[in-house]
Amino acid sequence: MKHIAIILAGGTGSRVGGQTPKQLLPLEDGRSILEHSVDAFEAAECIDEIAIVMHPEWMDEARQLCERNGWEKVQKIIPGGNERWESSWHAILAYMDETDAALWLHDAARPFVSQRILADVAQALEEHEAVTVAVPVTDTLYKVKGERLKVKVNSVPSRSEYMRAQTPQAFHLEVVADAYMRAIEADYNMATDDAGIVRKFASKHPIYIVMGEETNKKITYKEDL
Repeated sequence: MKHIAIILAGGTGSRVGGQTPKQLLPLEDGRSILEHSVDAFEAAECIDEIAIVMHPEWMDEARQLCERNGWEKVQKIIPGGNERWESSWHAILAYMDETDAALWLHDAARPFVSQRILADVAQALEEHEAVTVAVPVTDTLYKVKGERLKVKVNSVPSRSEYMRAQTPQAFHLEVVADAYMRAIEADYNMATDDAGIVRKFASKHPIYIVMGEETNKKITYKEDL
């Protein structure tokens, strides 16, 4: 099976602030968030090919990073959509002609994904057609009702029933492609992750969970930098 990593870098990072998308902002070593994310998959023995999904206005910057780093596995730079799901869909469309392939969808804003996680996902794909990464919830959860300042605690669910999703999320290509086509046809509200769409529209394929790591955190706000 061919393993194709899709680095989803199509957002503008509005919650971080500034004019530059957060995936292009530098970390402490001076290299960008995107570079660290691509590096992880470039180094992974299980990954055969990489594609970067980039906001159309910043595709030249992505090409320059490829030239500067000499990444051998990066084969495509794909224009992203207005929403995250559209970026995933654009990537799926770019590889629809592949046979016997697995598509790994990874947030560029998670630059610290470990080689252990990637190896475990690859191993899981040998037996499962849909795989996601998650960590147990450690904080107490509140189910609430109300709006804004009038929010009240409605119940306190058991933490043992919940996990926090991470990426990569990986699927046999035909599974995720079929799920997305069904979701688009149904005009489904795509405000969820890729695993959520597969669970809803390809439910005959159970989603296997690989244990994530707290260090595989997502850079969302300025403080995260």
